[in-house]
Amino acid sequence: MKKNILFCLLLSICTHAQINRFFYEYKYVPDINNKTNIINEMMLLDIDAKGSNYYSHKRFIFDSTMVANIEKQITGGGALNFQEGGNPGTVNYKVTKSYPDFKTYLFTRIFADQYKVNEDQKPEWKILSEKQKIGEYTAQKATTSYGGREWIAWFSTEIPIQDGPYKFYGLPGLIIKLEDTTGTHVMTLVGNKTIKAPAKETKEIENGDVKVIFGGLQEIEITKDKYKKLWKEYVKDPAKNMRNMRNMADNGENVIIKHIDSNGNEITDPNKAAREREKIVKESLAKNNNPIEPDLVK
Repeated sequence: MKKNILFCLLLSICTHAQINRFFYEYKYVPDINNKTNIINEMMLLDIDAKGSNYYSHKRFIFDSTMVANIEKQITGGGALNFQEGGNPGTVNYKVTKSYPDFKTYLFTRIFADQYKVNEDQKPEWKILSEKQKIGEYTAQKATTSYGGREWIAWFSTEIPIQDGPYKFYGLPGLIIKLEDTTGTHVMTLVGNKTIKAPAKETKEIENGDVKVIFGGLQEIEITKDKYKKLWKEYVKDPAKNMRNMRNMADNGENVIIKHIDSNGNEITDPNKAAREREKIVKESLAKNNNPIEPDLVK
């Protein structure tokens, strides 16, 4: 019987022939109590006639490398090693917008579950007269309240695209720079180019009785209110999903569970594994207390 292995990656999220790719330098402070720790991640805004996709460049490279490595293993025969390597970056979400209605979705995850969160709020802008030169573009100032933050955008009509990084759009030109009033989330356009012939959304690699499918996992489409509820449940009990998976394995379902502690050692005691999971999540949340959209996770 052929073994099907399914992976969901950020790889190949564009499928059209002509893509305008804009590069944004994203600087943010994960811990509001430690503003000296600034994370710098390059983000991509890919735009074509049907819409846009915003995602991490580092994550894209990481996923592409993983696909190449697994393809090499499969074609070479022998056992597969799915151990992740390299640096996937810190931004794991992506945002898509469809034209002309600008239907917006946030693709994110809670534990092992992938979600497609329907955005129901449109940025309402106040356009001001103030202008400044940002890079090679003359930009104009606009402000909005969005997602629990006050934002300042600088847009340029020299690029007549009503789009921008993350969930922001609706100005008379492309957003060149976007920052919140705390200065802890800043996105700045640093370059652009046109690319051709992006890869397919779903890639299949097959050899003998092994078939690996990348990009084929269907996200669960939900509302923002539903996502907020699920997030609160996760924060309250981070080990719940892990225990559910353990129960599936104990009931004879085809699920293999391995619990790894913060030092990379396997934990065989389920109760100890649950406590370790709770500890790791709580420590992570304590250090990442300044999300880009506070209203979504409060």
